[in-house]
Amino acid sequence: MNEHIIPLSDFQHCVSSVCGAKSAALAKISSLGIPVPQGFCIGAEIYRHFLSTTNLSEKILMELGRKEYDDMRWEEMWDAALRIRNLFLRTQLPAPIEDSIATALKEYCPNKTLAIRSSSLAEDSAQSSFAGIHESFINIKGEDEILKHTKLVWASLWSDAAFAYRKELNLDIKDSAMSVIVQEMICGEKSGVAFGVNPQDAQQSVIECVYGLNKGLVDGDIEPDQWILDRQNGSIVNSRIVEHAHYVVPSENGVSLIPRNHKDLSTPTLNTKEIKEVFDTVKQLENIFGTPQDMEWTFYKEKLYVLQSRPITTKESDSKNDRRSFDLSLRRSFENLKELGSRIENDLIPSMIAQANELQEKKLETCSNEELTVELEYRKGVFDKWKNIYWDDFIPFAHGVRLFGEIYNNRLAPDDPYEFLDLLIGTRMKSMERNDLLGRFATTPGTLEEKSLPHDLDSYLSNVGAMLSHNHTPAEINGLVTPFLGRLSHAAANKEIKPGKDTEHLQAQFIASFSEAEQPFARDLLNLAKKSYQLRDDDNIYLGRIEEQFNRALLESSSRLGSKCESNDACNNYEELIRAIKDPDYVPHRAPSKKESTTVAEINARQLRGQPASKGIGRGKARVIKKIADLFSVQKGEILVCDAIDPAMTFVVPLVTAIIERRGGMLIHGAIIAREYGLPCVTGIPQATEFIQTGDDITVDGYFGLVINHTKGALP
Repeated sequence: MNEHIIPLSDFQHCVSSVCGAKSAALAKISSLGIPVPQGFCIGAEIYRHFLSTTNLSEKILMELGRKEYDDMRWEEMWDAALRIRNLFLRTQLPAPIEDSIATALKEYCPNKTLAIRSSSLAEDSAQSSFAGIHESFINIKGEDEILKHTKLVWASLWSDAAFAYRKELNLDIKDSAMSVIVQEMICGEKSGVAFGVNPQDAQQSVIECVYGLNKGLVDGDIEPDQWILDRQNGSIVNSRIVEHAHYVVPSENGVSLIPRNHKDLSTPTLNTKEIKEVFDTVKQLENIFGTPQDMEWTFYKEKLYVLQSRPITTKESDSKNDRRSFDLSLRRSFENLKELGSRIENDLIPSMIAQANELQEKKLETCSNEELTVELEYRKGVFDKWKNIYWDDFIPFAHGVRLFGEIYNNRLAPDDPYEFLDLLIGTRMKSMERNDLLGRFATTPGTLEEKSLPHDLDSYLSNVGAMLSHNHTPAEINGLVTPFLGRLSHAAANKEIKPGKDTEHLQAQFIASFSEAEQPFARDLLNLAKKSYQLRDDDNIYLGRIEEQFNRALLESSSRLGSKCESNDACNNYEELIRAIKDPDYVPHRAPSKKESTTVAEINARQLRGQPASKGIGRGKARVIKKIADLFSVQKGEILVCDAIDPAMTFVVPLVTAIIERRGGMLIHGAIIAREYGLPCVTGIPQATEFIQTGDDITVDGYFGLVINHTKGALP
């Protein structure tokens, strides 16, 4: 193995085909006398040897074989990446690899604090930079930690963002390989990036800088000073100097964002001499490599070090289809997530509740047709606004759960990569509170008409009733709801909550994995994860309340059209309703009727493989949900099979034994609710509602993500 570990000072052997372009660039820069932190490269052949000798390749491909990439949602990519990451953490390095790395550490970086950086063989070309895709770690100490973080860099080759980027570039990830750079950690007083060409103006260059380590800038936690320079002579065209209230420094947990105690927080990070030195260096690198560079750098004791340099990527991507950009937008640092969570909790949610209450108070039935169309358009705008906020703020905040999971698994490497979720289960959620309220209402004596509904529950059931009213008379609705409430009351009276793992023990174990000085961070991280987990479910409820009010206007509009709005599809079409109300002669168009699928007749699916979303094994008769009325036919002990559980559907969950969903992910609404009730759940099964029929005898294995349909016949 020793021949595959190459010092960065060995420019002749540290080449792209062996060590990746990032390593090769640093070796070349170092050979020309430009300061680079000393270290070595663990060649990609060692990565390949690790996979082949441990059978890790087969396990990874099995994880990826659960579903076609194009059919996977971002939640499913998260889950697959998390499971693969845990495989790397739990797989022991072969002794020859450990010995070779230990020998290199003693020879090239003895007793040093280190940075462990990715250097994929596909990284840092002019067509594919992979910037921000693979992981790097700084402030790593001790042989065991260095070996562990080497495996984590290898695992990042299989991250969700890496999958998306390779797909975008039509690269086969199975042909990819990862080398690792191990370097002395340079704790610079000021750090930044420099672009030889401004992405916004080819006649300019850009320099950005923060105090402390570069991670604050890269993670987006700290706003940098910025200088726009004339690309030809380096003269300053424009500058933006910000207040430097915080900076990132090394800490026992890696790095920490701390307040910067200085009498003048607005002093620029760089002086004129330093700006010129950074500009001259990035231009020098452009001359060396023959193309404009994106350079990371730091000043330590007034000496400029180049941390990495890559070509500025020339490939343009379609922003409408750039899944990589969306995936990367979900990745947030701890500090960023704390700030986002505070804004969601203290600003966005109160505003959303207030707006829903305002809309609910409006009596639509007293509006004229003209007033109703204005109200409908207004509510459509409100709903669209909050949907955008949901995607821009609420969805990224879900990364708090994933960040916690990654750190938990890094620390403890549990057998179950989802063990960390046991610490989050039991966080009180709006849907659980609503279900408890509905259960108490169901057990109250009296007929449906005699019972007094709490306000929130009345609004919720009214919305469910509105969805039914398009195709059912009031008598038919009563005939569906009354027997259902009877079954629900029996389930509520006999409900048994299965005890989960000892969460107090798991929490104590997690906290104890940190030093005493870092334990406050561990507790803050756990609290952040609980809030993130709770809001990942509650945000659906809050958005659902806004949608309810939009649906009220749709329902009022369709009811005024009478016989002209017989089609359920037409009645829910916003544009068609607006046009029909404004034009008495216009009849809303019906949507084309869907052809019956022939998939079931052609496929005799006995065993289906999806994503394990909630542990446990359950068996029962399937109840396939294809329309809202099907929910009221659910019987106690059945297996719920659906496209996806949305907030309006959770009232049936206390009746069922297990859940199967077409959509996938451990953080989708149905999976979260299943875990709260202790129900097995498998998600991410394509065409689940076609492969499975109501009445089929089904076993759901939430440990391995398997669904067995016994009705289809015995397994071979």
